[in-house]
Amino acid sequence: MATNNLPTVASGQDGLQKYLAEVRKFPMLEPGEEYMLAKSWREHNDRKAAHKLVTSHLRLVAKIAMGYRGYGLPIGEVVSEGNVGLMQAVKKFDPEKGFRLATYAMWWIRASIQEYVLRSWSLVKLGTTASQKKLFFNLRRIKGQINAYEDGDLRPEKVKEIAKQLNVSEEDVISMNQRMQGDASLNAPLRQDAEVGEWQDWLVDDQVDQETALGDAQELNERLDLLKQSMSELNEREEEIFEARRLSDPPKTLEQLSQQFGVSRERIRQIEVRAFEKVQEAVTSAAEMAH
Repeated sequence: MATNNLPTVASGQDGLQKYLAEVRKFPMLEPGEEYMLAKSWREHNDRKAAHKLVTSHLRLVAKIAMGYRGYGLPIGEVVSEGNVGLMQAVKKFDPEKGFRLATYAMWWIRASIQEYVLRSWSLVKLGTTASQKKLFFNLRRIKGQINAYEDGDLRPEKVKEIAKQLNVSEEDVISMNQRMQGDASLNAPLRQDAEVGEWQDWLVDDQVDQETALGDAQELNERLDLLKQSMSELNEREEEIFEARRLSDPPKTLEQLSQQFGVSRERIRQIEVRAFEKVQEAVTSAAEMAH
């Protein structure tokens, strides 16, 4: 299941607007249609069915990706990583379980994006504590909920409220907020010349529903705790490439690894993707057994 035939986000504001308009063109699926497409893919390896399942959920990926827009990373890359997570979800989705693909896919999309953020942004490393990771991924959301999008330092009462909600120290809130200055306002309009809504309109609904509960069921720190164990599924070359591409800071390029192993860049990419799939499968399996 390849990503090269999916829409991509071109650089610049116009590129993002064009992408959002493009993904809206893909129709959302009725439950019955989704079920039949998923059965066709699962039982007959129907790639057209799989492609339709993926494209019908690209707007879901975009909504989730917008929630990570303030971390200073290229939005096109964030969306691309989310799409990888979506495709993993489609591969694993079992329509007989009784829930919709969107419900199942949200964890995979978020996991893929969060892993990209973690390995790309120097603020958070694999050794960062669970509470700091929780603060990192939730500070912007909480600030929006309590209308704390003022520039500069947070007011003391806002710091206290955020620290209480996330069960972290006030010093951690102050430090993290200072290091994350420059977040784009979620109230900024998507475009000045048309009534197309604000950036926050693309964010996932924060109401506690079934999708959110499932998406939050596996905390990031639990996946990281399982990571080392799950990597035992890899052979020596897969493990080395996985570490170089996913866990190193900065990650090695495909060209560097191509020269190191004497194979093409595309072959390195294929090995990386397969290694990632193995680790994801092992992590998911272990998490299911633990619960």
